[in-house]
Amino acid sequence: MILEKFSLEGKKALITGAARGLGQAMAVGLAEAGADVAGVSHSSDDAETKARIENMGRKYFSIKADLKKMSEIERVIKEAVENLGHIDILVNNSGIIRRAPAEDFTEEAWDDVMDVNAKAVFFLSQAAARHMIKRGKGKIINIASLLSFQGGILVASYAASKGAVATLTKAMANEWAKKGINVNAIAPGYMKTQMTLPLQKDENRNEAILERIPMGRWGEPEDLKGAAVFLASEASDYVNGHILCVDGGWLGR
Repeated sequence: MILEKFSLEGKKALITGAARGLGQAMAVGLAEAGADVAGVSHSSDDAETKARIENMGRKYFSIKADLKKMSEIERVIKEAVENLGHIDILVNNSGIIRRAPAEDFTEEAWDDVMDVNAKAVFFLSQAAARHMIKRGKGKIINIASLLSFQGGILVASYAASKGAVATLTKAMANEWAKKGINVNAIAPGYMKTQMTLPLQKDENRNEAILERIPMGRWGEPEDLKGAAVFLASEASDYVNGHILCVDGGWLGR
């Protein structure tokens, strides 16, 4: 039956940025589909995520890590494997943003964003893939953005990093597809999260954004659950190198 292919029963998922927002919603969605979850967070408290997942009878293991540090990458994978047994699914969700006019953008603001949003995505995927290749299967889901396709305003490093995520997704899929690993990405539209609060609070920008979205509303973190479960499940076994937009129709406008 087709619905059985969407089940994640018995699967083990590792997701970064699981403490709140999009990461929390996707972690809960994966657990609702049957997966046990290891969640990575930096400074945020993921107690709410843990409680929501454990209350449905699934396992949740918390990993604290600073993904700007290369030394943390192998530790994250090692702890996830030790506590879950193996990793079937990796969701590279962690991301940061810095806003400034392009002519004023600093090297520090550039490096901070690129290290978390692009460099960590690649090397976490690499470490997870080495584990998955031995098992002959795995699902890697990267979180791209509308700015994987567009330039944005005042967010040069974020746009560059999300462009990198989209292209990296395809590059990794090209190499690992024959080894049983599906690599895809979700490109969220304008979502109600802490990261977009400045836009939500800006009356002019908020109005312009809503006018452009055919559905006429901001996305909610829960809107990503279905896409995450699909790309993590057997239902997407022949989907590779794809960027799935969940944007209320923004890019079609």
